[in-house]
Formats: sequence, structure tokens, C-alpha cells
Amino acid sequence: MKKLNMFSYFDWERFAEKKRFVSTGIQPWKDFESGEVIGTKVEAVIAQDGTSYGNKEGEIISNIYEKLTFKVPKKIDIPMNVEIRPVNVEATVYGDYRNQLSITAEDVEVIGK
Repeated sequence: MKKLNMFSYFDWERFAEKKRFVSTGIQPWKDFESGEVIGTKVEAVIAQDGTSYGNKEGEIISNIYEKLTFKVPKKIDIPMNVEIRPVNVEATVYGDYRNQLSITAEDVEVIGK
């Protein structure tokens, strides 16, 4: 079957609600084909993860210290090592094992150090 991912929905709000994201760097976001800069990639790490993943007895599951990249369609400057919050996120799960996350945000706000 083709294009099944069009019907997948990733609940970003629920995923992010008990997490803290800390910036680790920025770089230009370039169009794959033209090489033209179309925005900024904000790299971050999950610094705190209080999400319950339905762990079974004795099982510990967490995404703490996992890396994320927020693609923002404008030029922004975010300092390193500050707490950030992405604004108006659209996220899509992809990959052979459905374990990768593509994240686009309208903006990224600095909310603390």
C-alpha cells in the first residue's frame, strides 16, 4: 500500500507535555534540491522526561538525552544550553522501524537557562 503515512498522526502536545528541551546548536536549514537556505535547524536534547510510556514491571523506558532537530522556516538565533519551547509543531514519525521524528515548528522560544 502506498502513502499510508498520510494517515498517521503524531500527538506532539502529549509527547512534549512532561519534557524539557535544551538547545545544543543551530545550523541553516537548506532545501535538499536547490541548496537554498529556507530557515534554521535548532538542535536540542531532551533534558527531562517525565512521560509514562506504559512501562511493564521492572522496565525503565525514557527518551532522556535523545537528540531532536526543530526545523523553523525563518532565520532565528538561539543560544546554546538554554531551555526552549517549539511553537506550533507538526511532527511526523518515519524510518524503517518508525523510530525517527521529523519536526517542523513555526518558531522556537527561549524560556529559561
